[in-house]
Amino acid sequence: MNQKPSNAFIAASWATLLTGVTAYIIGLWNAEMLLNEKGYYFTILMYGLFSAISLQKSVRDQLDGIPVTNIYYGLSWFSTILAVVLLVVGLWNADLLRSEKGFYAMSFLLSLFAAIAVQKNTRDSLGKEEPAKHSVD
Repeated sequence: MNQKPSNAFIAASWATLLTGVTAYIIGLWNAEMLLNEKGYYFTILMYGLFSAISLQKSVRDQLDGIPVTNIYYGLSWFSTILAVVLLVVGLWNADLLRSEKGFYAMSFLLSLFAAIAVQKNTRDSLGKEEPAKHSVD
């Protein structure tokens, strides 16, 4: 039985997501790097958020007995891991201070974790209703 999350936890999850994404984007905006590099890091953030939400949903669907194809489940894991690896490789090879690299890594991971929490809260807030045949929660 899933409990509905408290309003405080929902607010904290959203605040954390907005903090992580905003910090990451402000860091990119102020960074002294080429526009194509900024685009790379921004794309990794968006890809990471999408893949983390997709992974959370597919894992949760399996736990709730909702069919998930093995290929989609595997791609969700692969995409999430790939997003993290792409960030690590990009930061490893970037001409940035270690503090800047750490900033991007931490705000990225904070954003991914918060996106998973927001997705979980969204789903848990719906209660134990029968899922729609083609739901995209």
